[in-house]
Amino acid sequence: MSKDEVDVMTIGTHAYEATTHGVRVSVQPFYLEEESDPEEGQFFWAYQVQIENLGDETVQLKSRYWRITDSLGRTEEVHGDGVVGEQPMIDPGYVFEYTSGAPLTTASGFMGGSYEMHKNDGSAFEVEIPSFSLDSPYSSHTVN
Repeated sequence: MSKDEVDVMTIGTHAYEATTHGVRVSVQPFYLEEESDPEEGQFFWAYQVQIENLGDETVQLKSRYWRITDSLGRTEEVHGDGVVGEQPMIDPGYVFEYTSGAPLTTASGFMGGSYEMHKNDGSAFEVEIPSFSLDSPYSSHTVN
């Protein structure tokens, strides 16, 4: 498989992974029972992301794009600089890891998106964030 192709897979039932242009993104979502209030229609998830540079050049994560969809099909798009207040440089063979969260008003949904990365020469490319399920014990079925 060339670096330009995308490889998407699900590991087990709750970890998701995609590799694009030599950058592997792995996501592990977690339902946060203690932060949620199902009776009020408030459901919260955390997700841990690992971004691994499998290539031979340093890359910098400049911006993010998320597409968050609830179980009723309502979609929210989020654009922003970096992640968790950072625009990390990731050297070849290194991993950048962070944890963030997402609320929904339904008991399940899914999200995915992309990162804009830059090489040292200033060229930009997109890296896929694999779509992953946000499933709670209150959902009648899983989305993914």
